[in-house]
Amino acid sequence: MRCWFKVCLLAAILGFAACGASFAQAPAYSGVGQTPSKDQVQAWNDTIGPEGKELPPGSGTAKQGAEIFANKCAACHGPTGEGSQLAPRLIGGRGPLTVPMPSRTLANYWPFATTIYDYINRAMPPKQEGSLSASDVYALTAFILYKNEIIPESQAMDATSLPKVKMPNRDGFIPQRIEEIHDLRARHCTAGHCP
Repeated sequence: MRCWFKVCLLAAILGFAACGASFAQAPAYSGVGQTPSKDQVQAWNDTIGPEGKELPPGSGTAKQGAEIFANKCAACHGPTGEGSQLAPRLIGGRGPLTVPMPSRTLANYWPFATTIYDYINRAMPPKQEGSLSASDVYALTAFILYKNEIIPESQAMDATSLPKVKMPNRDGFIPQRIEEIHDLRARHCTAGHCP
């Protein structure tokens, strides 16, 4: 039995050595691919942060968004945004975040309104991502915010107004920024609770 173990161990060592040697002798691929230009990197960097600095020009209202929603979103999300087997609920579902299974709807679980814009812009409608104009995305965002009773129907959403929208559970997310994590840790350590 002991001899069999030594044979298996030797085979494993030789196998790893052979793999390492063949990897070391693999051809170097120079000239394949290219370093992306600054413009290419910027085109990929389309994340919209909570402050909305990256939001594009354009605007839209809930009334405009209702028509777009009916044409582009209702087939999956339901005519009133209640959700379906194809897509999650967009309207309603508020409640505390401290329960074991909190509602993860937009009005309840998303801390920043700019995230709604960002998600619609990147991912909707399925298989047609990026097909909506900035004003269409603002209008859909306004429609969802209005239907969740967060903004009035007449309020236009744009690069200035959207970041100012306070989501219902905005303060339910603690800490909200990485700087706050460091501040909490510093205060915790100052109180003598750090190792």
